[in-house]
Amino acid sequence: MPQRLFICTDLDRTLIPNGSQAESVGARSHFASLVGHPQVTLAYVSGRHRELVEAAIADYNLPLPDYVLGDVGTTIYRVGPRHDWELQQGWEREIARDWKDLTSVDLESALHDIAALRLQERSRQNTHKLSYYLPAQFDREGLSGQIGRRLDSLGVSARLVWSIDDTDQTDLLDVLPARASKYHAIDALMQELGFSCADTVFCGDSGNDIEVLASPVPAVLVANSQPEVQRLALRLAAESGHADRLYIAGGGFMGLNGNYSGGMLEGIAYYYPQSVDWMAFTGEESAI
Repeated sequence: MPQRLFICTDLDRTLIPNGSQAESVGARSHFASLVGHPQVTLAYVSGRHRELVEAAIADYNLPLPDYVLGDVGTTIYRVGPRHDWELQQGWEREIARDWKDLTSVDLESALHDIAALRLQERSRQNTHKLSYYLPAQFDREGLSGQIGRRLDSLGVSARLVWSIDDTDQTDLLDVLPARASKYHAIDALMQELGFSCADTVFCGDSGNDIEVLASPVPAVLVANSQPEVQRLALRLAAESGHADRLYIAGGGFMGLNGNYSGGMLEGIAYYYPQSVDWMAFTGEESAI
């Protein structure tokens, strides 16, 4: 067991129980005990912007994190009780280089007449994140080529992140700097804080997390993740040589069902067994 532990977790349908499956009673309390240990550093890694992360913390009584990697990896905030959401400007400067110091407004102007793209609300945009809604039926390959040619004309290096809003099954697109992603942001913060893959774990549930799930970082897929996400993560992790760095929760750990934070605790205990002592179980729960 490492002397300290860096826990990075997605929010929606991972730590936040806002999917269709049931959450085990008390699981989030045990997670709060775990991350409250002085040797644990906690980061929320989310597509949400700051205001929506703050709302989630309040609405679901989540532990205050040390860091928030928000907006699909385009922002990093140092939070904690005394840092009051301090934006990490170094990360902003790093990803700005991919866009040649252009902003999302500049890229929006270049893409404004592509009929398939419908701009998301301004609250969902930031300097280095340009987000769109997509029609129910669209040609991803053709649209990718069309967008790519426009961005190439600007000389920028960009990443296209395709996803689905599970609440209404709406197709979404985020246009980001090439180095802006959940994995790249986690890796940058690991280097800054002096963590390695030996003392870090990531927890997720969806396709947006695939890059981290198939990376060298030990990762946990909660049991409520979709079967197709599990299959894809397993395949990509194996292809990248990191099959041993992916754990899919199945339930049964300390009587928990493996969904949401219950699955997170199960996976973290798998990688770091001594962390169970930090989870404040009474001993009456059923072990694996």
